[in-house]
Amino acid sequence: MLSAEVHAIFTELGLAPPAVGDALRVEDPSSGSILAVLPMADRNAADAAVGRAAAAFTALRAVPGPVRGELVRQMGDKLRVHKDALARLVTAEVGKGIEEARGEVQEMIDICDFATGLSRTIGGRTMLSERPGHRMFEQWLPLGPVLCISAFNFPVAVWAWNAALAIICGDPVIWKPSLDAPLCALATQGLLAPIFANAGHPDALQIVIGSDTDVAAPMVADPRIPLVSATGSCAMGRKVGPVVAARLARSLLELGGNNAIIVDATANLDLATRAIVFGAAGTAGQRCTTTRRLFVAQSVLPELTRRLVAAYRQLGERIGDPRDARNIVGPLINAGAKARFVAAVERARADGGEILAGGNVRPGPGHYVEPTIVRVPDGRAFPLMDEETFAPILYVRGFADDRLGDAIAMNNGVEQGLSSALFSDSVRASERFWSPAGSDCGIANVNLGTSGAEIGGAFGGEKATGGGRESGSDSWKAYMRRQTCTVNGSDALPLAQGIRWD
Repeated sequence: MLSAEVHAIFTELGLAPPAVGDALRVEDPSSGSILAVLPMADRNAADAAVGRAAAAFTALRAVPGPVRGELVRQMGDKLRVHKDALARLVTAEVGKGIEEARGEVQEMIDICDFATGLSRTIGGRTMLSERPGHRMFEQWLPLGPVLCISAFNFPVAVWAWNAALAIICGDPVIWKPSLDAPLCALATQGLLAPIFANAGHPDALQIVIGSDTDVAAPMVADPRIPLVSATGSCAMGRKVGPVVAARLARSLLELGGNNAIIVDATANLDLATRAIVFGAAGTAGQRCTTTRRLFVAQSVLPELTRRLVAAYRQLGERIGDPRDARNIVGPLINAGAKARFVAAVERARADGGEILAGGNVRPGPGHYVEPTIVRVPDGRAFPLMDEETFAPILYVRGFADDRLGDAIAMNNGVEQGLSSALFSDSVRASERFWSPAGSDCGIANVNLGTSGAEIGGAFGGEKATGGGRESGSDSWKAYMRRQTCTVNGSDALPLAQGIRWD
């Protein structure tokens, strides 16, 4: 079974419709209707995909880096041509607003541009040897097949973060997409795989759609895969990490984020309000960088709260079908996510939280909920605030104007460490936020929100967020192996550290 909408998008992309099966029902979260019913791969299919990727590595690693970069450049060009159609598929399958979906496909294009340039610049360094006539240098070599396990909330961009860098490094990629977003993955694979087939590397990109038990678990444990890049919950990471470590391979984990914004007494409240609202309600609160906690100086708390409540009233008028650009809040991904939202709101009330805005499920088809603000009682423990609910719930708590250290401690007081932000016009406050005693997160912004990564900066977090880095800076090193080399150009054989062995 395939819906008319999906069939039309695949046709527009110039792709054959995906195979129809009876194992995986793909739901449109905005209406509850079925977009497709697909087959799922079994353990044998996963094993075969890994075998093809391992064989492809032998040829791909021998291709010069700039030539691999040319293949990635072609990936970006193909995505440019089909940006709008692919964005519409993202919107249909995961309920992301069409503007945000276009932004996600643009992220794919941007990382291809970044990786193309990188393909001519990555390299090692030359070091001075203590031994006469010797030269020391390091080089970076392809690592091997990379397994990319992606999540539903960024169904294509996070794969591209990994794939573009892996390919320019000489590594084939095996994609295990979320079962909530297989159509986006199939369309992306269909668009980009011919680039590699035409270049003589038909197996450089692999895709396997299947269950955790039959597909993900055996691939995570497969010794032919030296790097597993997995995006998802902290619970998922705690399963993947030990398995990869047990076989002494590498894992690149991008896990949960219970992110906070601090607003001090000097902050520009116009900027803060806009950043908080987008950070907390964008993608219906289903980003790993979503703003979930807000700590506000007491002197500005009443005014900022007033502004946020007014903004949330406007949001309440723009909840609906994400295909309509006038709507800026779409649905949660499925009924389970909606049930977790309801449970969190009920618990917040029971624990003494005050619902300042939202708090309700929208009636009718689809999994729509209202972006919600919860005022946390001062001076009391509120454990729910320390837990990540993947939904648009923002917890607000005040702090004394002269106690920025208390707000930073609350920012750091959760197990995750992904994204954080400070709104302040104080240089001292900013420097304190960035200091070794400041934010313990992988991302620390000043006067912009927690959500919205830009290609070029390394993306990732600390603590239970996993410690991985993707997308920018020197994150390419995760996909390569380092080799230190020494060449003796003399007629003698001196030993290091002055050791004599005559």
